[in-house]
Amino acid sequence: MKIYFLGTGTSQGIPVIGSDHPVCLSPNFKDKRLRTSILIKQNNTALAIDCGPDFRQQMLQANCQKLDAILFTHEHADHTAGLDDIRPFNFKQGPMPIYVEPRVLSNLQNRFDYVFETENRYPGAPAVQTHLIHENETFEINTIKIEPIRVLHGTLPIFGFKIDNFAYLTDVKFVSDAEQQKLQNLDVLVINALRTTPHQTHFNLDEALQFIKQIKPKKAYITHISHLLGFHDEVQASLPKHVFLAYDNLEINI
Repeated sequence: MKIYFLGTGTSQGIPVIGSDHPVCLSPNFKDKRLRTSILIKQNNTALAIDCGPDFRQQMLQANCQKLDAILFTHEHADHTAGLDDIRPFNFKQGPMPIYVEPRVLSNLQNRFDYVFETENRYPGAPAVQTHLIHENETFEINTIKIEPIRVLHGTLPIFGFKIDNFAYLTDVKFVSDAEQQKLQNLDVLVINALRTTPHQTHFNLDEALQFIKQIKPKKAYITHISHLLGFHDEVQASLPKHVFLAYDNLEINI
């Protein structure tokens, strides 16, 4: 399995528009972050988790020629706003399979009504093939088995995903004991850490590190990072040896 970090930033990305914060002015490419998303490749299948406003740029940077499906963690714009940019894949492959829970699908249908229109469709409008996912129900895409992991983003229930011994959780503030049991014996855990100070809906760095300590993966990668976490190299130097700050265009093999 190959994991390609398409983006590792929070909802505003880094640099933030108009900001003179030192991290936003950093020349280090690891401090420049598009909105959070990953590309998973396994057994000739390519899956994206989330489709934010940087989706077009991310697909070009990753040289992604084929995409078999998009999985959505939740409905917030930094995870969904790039849906219109699936069109080139539609022209090559047909309707894009998307995997969403019912609440997220309803949100997308309201915001992207033209995508889901069944009568008098605009020529060239994006096309999707919808698959509903539910809590505690494993599903399969081609030969890849995927287990949804229910977490809370503040008070909003959202999904993370587990494939084999890899788990991807973003926008997390709370994970129940029952869901943590599904995350045992991981080779790699990806988890969010927004900043150093507490936040109402996201782990901060201390909370993410404590969660990693509880789950005990062999390796952990931190994503969904804001400029307030600090400079990449300085934060990385402070982390345990098996914990890494992810950065855009990082690729790992599992």
